[in-house]
Amino acid sequence: MVKDQRRLKVQDCRAATGYYALCGVSGMLSAGTTHLVITPLDVLKVNMQVNPVKYYSIYSCFTTLLREQGPSAFWRGWAGKFFGYGAQGGCRFGLYEYFKTLYSNVLVDSNRSFIFFMSSASAEVFANLALCPFEAVKVRVQAQPHFAKGLADGFPKVYRTEGILGFYRGLVPLWGRNLPFSMVMFSTFEHSVDFLYRNVIKRRKEDCSRAQQLGVTCLAGYTAGSVGSFISNPADNIVASLYNKNADSLILAVRKIGFSNLFTRSLPIRIMLVGPVVTLQWLLYDTIKVLSGLPTSGEIMTDVKIDGADKANEAR
Repeated sequence: MVKDQRRLKVQDCRAATGYYALCGVSGMLSAGTTHLVITPLDVLKVNMQVNPVKYYSIYSCFTTLLREQGPSAFWRGWAGKFFGYGAQGGCRFGLYEYFKTLYSNVLVDSNRSFIFFMSSASAEVFANLALCPFEAVKVRVQAQPHFAKGLADGFPKVYRTEGILGFYRGLVPLWGRNLPFSMVMFSTFEHSVDFLYRNVIKRRKEDCSRAQQLGVTCLAGYTAGSVGSFISNPADNIVASLYNKNADSLILAVRKIGFSNLFTRSLPIRIMLVGPVVTLQWLLYDTIKVLSGLPTSGEIMTDVKIDGADKANEAR
């Protein structure tokens, strides 16, 4: 009897480990791929943040870079985007699922929003430790044409000139940007999924087709990305300023950018970036999960009320 119980526990542990690993791989592939695709927009965003006088609009930034550096300029930093954000995505999604299960078991009676906030924040701490070195090189490559061509020569140059701390110069503002974003993004996504199933579709998730479930994922993902982008925009501007040495400290960066500019500078292009990117990330992430035989993401926190027609169909 005892041996059977131990065997079941081992099997459950292995199943849970496999689930978290699958979520991590799915998050890595979805985040790395989507960030790679929008590299040109990211190049525009970073240059507008670092040199707002020269690049005062999306159009001026695009035409100036095209004229001065050619089409290849828009793909600067692609490797940092793919590998860096792939590593971040793997930790962000995989560890979120792990911490959500852990905190749900430990904090049984806690509010679900609190569980979502705690889980996403815990996962994001590790996700940004993985991202930070790649981001340090990527931002320099995109905003300083003669710094390096990519990761291969960028990593040694940063290490040679600034040491290991050079890779983590922007870690605190990166946490300041991504922790609020991730907390708001995951919580908004979870609540959006719950709202859509209960008030729009009015059917249980398991009663919906795969296409309907992925449609809910897209709508919830876009809502989550748009809300999160506004919350994290100030820290995003600070990160770009610190990495390009426009300021030597967090306080100086805030003073130089200006309080109101923290919220407004590059916000339109960031919303253009983040909303679709987060939507595609959730879509690819859940598609991989569905193809692996798992349900799509998002909790239904209350029972879905089924209308009379659906009840009649179920009775048949």
